[in-house]
Amino acid sequence: MLLKFAINDFLDDREFKNVTPNTLSNYKNILGQFHDFCVENEVVNVEDVTLNVVKKFILFYQKKGNNATSTNSKLQRIRAFFNFMIETEVIQKNPASKISKAKEDIRIEVFSDYHIKQMLNYYRRIKQREKVFWAYRDHTIIVILLGTGIRLSELTSLKWADIDFVNQTLSVFGKNRKLESIPLAEKVIKELSAYKIYCEQQFGTDKVKSFVFTDRDNQGLTANAIKCMFKRLSKIMNFKDVRLSAHTFRHTFCQKCIHAGMSTFAIQRLMRHSSIVVTEKYAAMWGNDLKEQNEKFNPLNTLNL
Repeated sequence: MLLKFAINDFLDDREFKNVTPNTLSNYKNILGQFHDFCVENEVVNVEDVTLNVVKKFILFYQKKGNNATSTNSKLQRIRAFFNFMIETEVIQKNPASKISKAKEDIRIEVFSDYHIKQMLNYYRRIKQREKVFWAYRDHTIIVILLGTGIRLSELTSLKWADIDFVNQTLSVFGKNRKLESIPLAEKVIKELSAYKIYCEQQFGTDKVKSFVFTDRDNQGLTANAIKCMFKRLSKIMNFKDVRLSAHTFRHTFCQKCIHAGMSTFAIQRLMRHSSIVVTEKYAAMWGNDLKEQNEKFNPLNTLNL
């Protein structure tokens, strides 16, 4: 079977299974790269793809700068594709099944208080100038990301109807298309309330009914638009020690909760991790418990030195 047609069948199957638009786009990009690589190496049929071909593809993009996370993402998507080929009885074995995942760095970047203050102060300064709308919107985006830990996809799909100002909760569709409700802190509610009033003054009360974060024409922002926003801000801030992205705010939210002494179970609920194992990984990295236990029970405590 031609690789091109096989990939199209697979993508149709993913769409039929209602994967998220981001996931579908990711499949298209990676499998498109894989198809082009195979054709360049004169491999056009699914049955002719070998373990060596997949390895060469992975190595090719590693040399182009793919880190361990990107490498593992490619490997995961390719494995899923060939598993589908096995299910549809096109092939019998998955050529990518024996390729080991790349070891990923365990360092997770977070913002310091200095980083956060610099970003917020920048938007506060330009709020008094001609770019008031963009400055206020982007300032609010940072506050919401930092105060809730929601994902980029959840931020872009956020609508005013999802916010319960009375009960101070936010409804979001998580990674698994599961509707979940999370509590909002008092400061977050105040920020959103003030921003809503500002939007009503800008666009009219009757028009502020859909997306919370929009462009100047009141059209909802895309994930790419927010990525571009952070790219521009990154050049202005010029932080050398941290990547400026929506996910870094999510990590920062998690770290701040751990440092404040919040329970692992509560953090899991707020972050909406599918498994508490993920939360425990962060707790082990940023938790203060080990330091406190060492201070309390260290053998030197009983010695006069």
